Amino acid sequence: MIPTGDKPDFATDGRAWPHRDKSRFVAADGLTFHVQTLGGGEDIVLFHGTGAATHSFRALMPLLAQTHRVTAFDLPGHGFTDTPIFTQMTLPGVARASANLLSSLEISPVALVGHSAGVAVALRMVLDGRVRPQVVVGFNAALKPFAGAAGPFFSALAKVLFVNPMTPRLFSASASRRRVEGLLRNTGSTVDGETVDQYRTLFRRSGHVSGALAMMAGWDLTPLRRDLERLQTPLVLVA
Repeated sequence: MIPTGDKPDFATDGRAWPHRDKSRFVAADGLTFHVQTLGGGEDIVLFHGTGAATHSFRALMPLLAQTHRVTAFDLPGHGFTDTPIFTQMTLPGVARASANLLSSLEISPVALVGHSAGVAVALRMVLDGRVRPQVVVGFNAALKPFAGAAGPFFSALAKVLFVNPMTPRLFSASASRRRVEGLLRNTGSTVDGETVDQYRTLFRRSGHVSGALAMMAGWDLTPLRRDLERLQTPLVLVA
């Protein structure tokens, strides 16, 4: 079982959450998901990256909602969504749970839009035949394993950090605003102060950190890279 620790609480941590009035909690695949929906029309579904949540799309959602019904949700182990057992925190496992959520919501999306690792989740869903969108769009997509010896090293490091219950607690305890700003800057991201505060809200909860580490520890992009050769859905990559 994943040491979920201190998970973010919507009643307290979510009091000022972006689009809070559009939030709801939906049961699917044995989990309770935090879901937000704006607008109306054909469906677009958004997938955030590792360590993030629906706040990643707080500015994008109202723009898309002008012409479509747009749905964003916290991936398993992230934000206000439940954390499954560790063996389900693989790329196929997260993709299956996400697809089951969309089925519960009776959503047949015309487009899947992802950021970073969220693009891999979206593509895995399509390749496994769980959804059939007209297009997949990826922003700064994380689709390639680390080259050479770095791949096994980082995977092993994530596993070591994950199994030590003190790691997420120490990370959360040291999640000052300056440290969170530095972490985001090191990923190449440029975000505003409000977004930094939202990331800090999540990082100060060890349960969220545990979920992110669990996904990193269970991640294997090699099969995805191999399977992309048979992708029939148009893929747009934006960097």
